[in-house]
Amino acid sequence: MPKVTLYNQNGSEVGEIELNDAVFGIEPNQHVLFEAIVMQRASMRQGTHKTKNRAEVSGGGRKPWRQKGTGRARQGSIRAPQWRGGGIVFGPVPRDYSYKLPKKVRRLALKSALSSKVLDNQLLVLDQLSLEKPKTKDFINVLKNLSVEKKALVVTGEMDENVYLSARNIPGVKVVDASGINVLDLVGHDHLIMTKDAVEKVEEVLA
Repeated sequence: MPKVTLYNQNGSEVGEIELNDAVFGIEPNQHVLFEAIVMQRASMRQGTHKTKNRAEVSGGGRKPWRQKGTGRARQGSIRAPQWRGGGIVFGPVPRDYSYKLPKKVRRLALKSALSSKVLDNQLLVLDQLSLEKPKTKDFINVLKNLSVEKKALVVTGEMDENVYLSARNIPGVKVVDASGINVLDLVGHDHLIMTKDAVEKVEEVLA
């Protein structure tokens, strides 16, 4: 089982924690990671694109000229697709881009992302994370104590409002609880900071 150092909020080592091999110690599956990221990004698309077809553009109710005898090609409406200002053929319409991967694939993707963080020494585990009141400066000090200077994903056991409010104005820092952990956030942040109880909850669900 992989072991990582356990820290407190001051950045001091307070012991070690053993991680579940089935969650944090697998060989990352890059293809499954890719599939999970594509799925999440597709689900984030609004899908509100829309163009008007010939039935929806205004005008064109009258035949522009008579069928025969003008020497010009026959036309039924000035809002047909070949006309300037006419309707669009096969244009985009509002749709839902979201789809789901099988549950086993989603679980494997999460395990692969977590194991990648361990392999790359980008996982920091805290014995606990708590703030007396919402204060951005206090949270910045916690990150400095842990020598975290790049984008960081902070995972707590339960959503702590003081921690969430303290971190939300810091660029590149995101706070989620253990139930909200996802592949896109894991891959998109340079550091993963987890509390001890968050690790236990993740292991309980994924092991």
